[in-house]
Amino acid sequence: MSSLGDEGISFADLALIIEKDTVLAGSVLRLVNSAFYARRGTVNSVKHAVSVLGIGKLRNLSMSMSLARMWAGPGLPQGWSSRHFNLRGVTTAILADQIAVEKNADYAEGAFSAGLLQNVGLVLIAIALPEDYASVVAMYQSGSDCLPDYERAQMDLAHAELSGEVLERWHLPPPIAKAVLHHHGPHEGSAALSRIVDLADQIAGQMGILAQPWLRAPEGQPEQILAQAGLENRAASILEAFHGEFETLKSFFG
Repeated sequence: MSSLGDEGISFADLALIIEKDTVLAGSVLRLVNSAFYARRGTVNSVKHAVSVLGIGKLRNLSMSMSLARMWAGPGLPQGWSSRHFNLRGVTTAILADQIAVEKNADYAEGAFSAGLLQNVGLVLIAIALPEDYASVVAMYQSGSDCLPDYERAQMDLAHAELSGEVLERWHLPPPIAKAVLHHHGPHEGSAALSRIVDLADQIAGQMGILAQPWLRAPEGQPEQILAQAGLENRAASILEAFHGEFETLKSFFG
């Protein structure tokens, strides 16, 4: 995770990381040969895929799949949906990446990673503190407040705070860890990476793509959130680009 989060990693080094994992390498080749990229010829090597897709797209796919596979083992509580969790992460990541470019956000190159990793703390609570997790779920389902409010009431800790701490320990770039820590606010300006992740997270929820089935979708429409961020003239193109990339990536996550 640290290597993939390193913005200075070279094409050759990224290809070597991918080639060591046959499942990941196969997924990269499947992506580059998908209809989304509409290539005439078949790409047969990871190194060729790097040159076609670019380091950013490959890093994003690699991080998404690596994270999804981290949570595929035992230890998750009954009723936990890895598919919901993974798709919410990918959705927020794609949206954050697109919004960050449009807003010329601070450390825009870290937007995908921050969006993908913002809910790491939630799954860690579910694994390490299953009784507390069950209590939080029960309180949330019977109440009307936001999830972090119930987490703090139960554990004096919200999942965003735990996520930020974890990313620091994984040695991801500090701007990514900081954005994840503060993605529920307060934000340091409209171009802050934490605000970009927050916007993407709200839109993902409004689309009905929830981190777990028991969570509630927020009211409103994605176009309204983008308009509030000063992107009303770009909303249609942002959402169109999102759907194109999301439809390609979601098949990788079951």
